[in-house]
Amino acid sequence: MASTVHSDSDDGMDAFMDKFKTQRYKNAFSENDWEEEFNKIPMFMKNAPEEIDPQKYPELACLQSIIHDEDRPPEEQAKSLKDEGNAYFKEKNYQKAVVAYTAGLKKKCADQDLNAVLLTNRAASHFYLGNMRSALNDAAAAKKLKPDHLKALIRGAQCCIELRHFSEAIQWCEDGLKVHPTDKKLRELRAAADKHKRAAERDARKAKAKEKKLHGEKEALLNAIKDRGIKLVQPARAQRSGSDSEDEDERSPAAIAELSLDGLSSQEVTGAQVFVDEQGSLQWPVLFLYPEHQQSDFISAFCENSCFTDHLGVMFEELPPWDADRKYLPQNLQLYFEDEEKETLYRVDPEMSLLKILQHKRYFVKAGTPSFIVLVKGSSYCKQFLSGRKIHGL
Repeated sequence: MASTVHSDSDDGMDAFMDKFKTQRYKNAFSENDWEEEFNKIPMFMKNAPEEIDPQKYPELACLQSIIHDEDRPPEEQAKSLKDEGNAYFKEKNYQKAVVAYTAGLKKKCADQDLNAVLLTNRAASHFYLGNMRSALNDAAAAKKLKPDHLKALIRGAQCCIELRHFSEAIQWCEDGLKVHPTDKKLRELRAAADKHKRAAERDARKAKAKEKKLHGEKEALLNAIKDRGIKLVQPARAQRSGSDSEDEDERSPAAIAELSLDGLSSQEVTGAQVFVDEQGSLQWPVLFLYPEHQQSDFISAFCENSCFTDHLGVMFEELPPWDADRKYLPQNLQLYFEDEEKETLYRVDPEMSLLKILQHKRYFVKAGTPSFIVLVKGSSYCKQFLSGRKIHGL
């Protein structure tokens, strides 16, 4: 009887197996979508979905409902959320890890060790997101709950280094080494923080010394200008805000008396600045304006003791391309400076030195750059330009 049953069983299994040779299993994964179907099973998922649809992910939805079962003790819920956060952290999904750890902390469980872990893990997530301040706050909270928590101590030191709070980083390491005197990571962080601190202090000293030197040089330059009787005028935007009178003349004695180092700046005009050379002479950036052709020329270092003819001969040794009529020959040129307040032009003798011109009672250096108008004497444009204007010779 037994042999008959065994024989029937074998025959039945053979018949059952034979059906697979001619019929496909109806509920099997297809060759085209088996990877997609596998990815719906929690055990085989490569990445958790953004939204868990119970219809599409029934198994995952079931697990989630177990994790978030509000009937369970707070400790169990917090631990489940910690595990969920750890899973996100391993996937480098730090934002979701923060959400999970935060949810675990909101359970307010009585297990302070677990709370310290949640805080430390959230600090790590914030750290990798670049939220150093939040990471430091969490590390400090974890340290408060558990002063000997090694990961919290290490994370706090790392955050302080990233924030360039090197003294605080050293203190974190010192606190850690009191309870973990042989920890290699704390020792390394302590050495790194100390190195960064000394480098930052050295750089700060260098910057301060450089600033002091530059300020001294500028003060000396300003004194040299004032000693020569040269008057500087600051641009309107460089004057003090909140002046009692917005209409105060920038050339008034009060305004000139308040001149500061800002009056030496000419960066926005020529990109150059007046300086004292090795012989103690002032070298000025000078701007020449050609209104007839709406052109300009620039000398970056015009020695105060040089006269204009010295430079005009070099400047017009080859005539500029815009001078089609070849009128701008050195001997044909007339120079003027403008007194805007008096609406007056002063003719400049090209044989005079720059210093002599700058010392004129009606010359005011604007934005650190003396400027002069260049015309061709006797030309129709020169006559038209000068027509109706007050003109004085020096």
